[in-house]
Amino acid sequence: MDLLRVKGNQIVDRQDDSVSLRGVCVGGWMNMEDFINGYPGPESGIRDALAQVLGAGKAEFFFDRWQDYFFAEEDVKFIKSLGCTVVRLPLNYRHFESDLAPFQYLEKGFARLNQAVEWCGRHGLYVILDLHSVQGWQNTDWHCDNASRHSLFWTQKQYQDRFVALWEEFSRRFMGNPVIAGYNVMNEPVANATRGLFDWQNYEPGYAALNQIYQRVVRAIRAIDPDHIIFLEGDWFSKCFDGLDAPDTLGGNIVYSSHNYNEAGFGPGIYPSAEKGWGKAWQEKIFSELSGTRFTRKHNVPLWVGEFGSAYNGPEREIPARLCALDDQIAVFNENRAHWTMWVYKDIHVMGWLQVSPESAYFRKVVPILKGKQAVFADFWMGWVPGTPVKNSVDALAFQIQETLADVGVDVTVSPRYVEQSVLSGYTAVLMQPAFARLFAGMSETRLDEILKSFSFANCRPHQGLLDVVRRNILSG
Repeated sequence: MDLLRVKGNQIVDRQDDSVSLRGVCVGGWMNMEDFINGYPGPESGIRDALAQVLGAGKAEFFFDRWQDYFFAEEDVKFIKSLGCTVVRLPLNYRHFESDLAPFQYLEKGFARLNQAVEWCGRHGLYVILDLHSVQGWQNTDWHCDNASRHSLFWTQKQYQDRFVALWEEFSRRFMGNPVIAGYNVMNEPVANATRGLFDWQNYEPGYAALNQIYQRVVRAIRAIDPDHIIFLEGDWFSKCFDGLDAPDTLGGNIVYSSHNYNEAGFGPGIYPSAEKGWGKAWQEKIFSELSGTRFTRKHNVPLWVGEFGSAYNGPEREIPARLCALDDQIAVFNENRAHWTMWVYKDIHVMGWLQVSPESAYFRKVVPILKGKQAVFADFWMGWVPGTPVKNSVDALAFQIQETLADVGVDVTVSPRYVEQSVLSGYTAVLMQPAFARLFAGMSETRLDEILKSFSFANCRPHQGLLDVVRRNILSG
């Protein structure tokens, strides 16, 4: 494998031949998420809850075995067999540094990551290291292990110092390693919502803060590792790029990552749809108008769609529509020579290429939690049952708050969304964590191992329709 670099608007190998990065994100492994792994609330909270119920030692065993089965060499071989060229590995800083011992690094986390990189190199897959959860939380949502809705990273120098230092440590350990395609320094920053995100429609990007940290971390990485590509995302969950510093101010060898989820991938509704205007031309228009697309074309640098995907946990009759929308979306990426990694490789029947079997020991054990999360809308990404009394009550509360405040500055169209996230995906989900942990109370390590083996490659089922779309688009040139 060759150390990759940027040349104009292409990623090239040592012979200056263009390389197309196409693959998948392995969320749920070294950065766990509620809808992927099947528990409620943020990862750090569920770890604490299991430690309370099982004891610290057995809880550590539980999570070690979970990770062992979730992503192993069999998974790497399978991903490569589909024609993929890259995997994006989302990482939680907590695997590499403890909040109680800042700037001291945990060899156990690096050993697990090193093993995965070795497997990928053995089977010819490039790796993008993605710091998905940073110290102090870089955005307001669950996927950076955040239950508070506050984003302290942007206001606390100590968190920023630790973030930069951790990337210096990654650089020291991986410099010169040709398996590493590059460093995705921060997933989905939201730089101007430190006390919570309240207005989806009128968000003002925090470009000054984001540019400052990007300039700092790029300089720090380059001082140690001048060769690897650095991948940078836009503000507001990787949607806003217009105010980012030009790539030449960062010394070049930069790729920009836009996250491109769109409504046709989630529905409801048929696809293509004349009524909604959904179709291949619509996908092309959406892609061309995105801030990340415009920014990379303006500066003649590569674009990587770091995340996108469709959800398949709605009505069975709509799954073909979601797959058709995905098919058109990837075709547009390929036609525009954008690199891409789909979200997500493995999960509990929402978006995954592989799905934990509903007959598995783990799935059968956690069914009460899955049903509870859906009933009270405690898992924002998992979906909800229409007419759920709890969700309806929270929405009514949001409108009542709006009427009482009579504040024209509050966007009434999105206020329920944020009250739901705070009350249900935040408080209520955390309230459910001890119940999840008690499902495993009193179990031996042997029994825990048997249950967690449900996440192994051999025990998961492929989403065949989704994989057909993936194969077709990877092989399309």
